[in-house]
Amino acid sequence: MKKIRHILAVFSLLLATVFFTTFPAAAQGSDAMGSVKYAMKAGSAKDLARNFSNVVEITLDGGDATNYSSTQAEFVMKNFFSKNTPVDFSVNHDGTSEKGQLYAIGTYTSKSGTYTVLIRMKAADGKYQVHSMSFIKD
Repeated sequence: MKKIRHILAVFSLLLATVFFTTFPAAAQGSDAMGSVKYAMKAGSAKDLARNFSNVVEITLDGGDATNYSSTQAEFVMKNFFSKNTPVDFSVNHDGTSEKGQLYAIGTYTSKSGTYTVLIRMKAADGKYQVHSMSFIKD
């Protein structure tokens, strides 16, 4: 009887450990993507840049993908938002890849047109950061 109680106690502790170490990572990922969604909807390059990795790949309207430092990427997005003032941003699909990257496919609606947006985030330095953004004009 003591062995069964001991086994149950160890199993319960193991289960609690797995739950509490897995749940914060998932919550952190959704928090990071949530702040990116908010910044996109508001057209705030400054808020968006808080989620950038050191190097961000940005593709605008079918052009070539270009790697920017986080500071440069903030200026690129500021310029994009000023030329394409946001009306709305909604996420059509989001998830996690097999490699643990977060992604979101959304629709950015501006006064000058609509864009399909692909955002990819990787875990770095203990948090998720944007490493790639693509804007395709519809």
